[in-house]
Amino acid sequence: MAVRRSGSNINRGGARGGMTVQEAGRKGGETVLQERGPEFFSQIGRKGGQKVRELINAGKRGGNR
Repeated sequence: MAVRRSGSNINRGGARGGMTVQEAGRKGGETVLQERGPEFFSQIGRKGGQKVRELINAGKRGGNR
């Protein structure tokens, strides 16, 4: 039987009281928001959406990446 583990609070450094992956991501996102502003998130979201659209279309045509 497989053992189910929650990976969000695994601390491999051995130190207790460290930050979880979720907390680190939130903190990093807040820092980027303060440094680059909300327009940055709009730009990278738009780029990501365009790439997904390209990949879907390539897959429909049977094309390679």
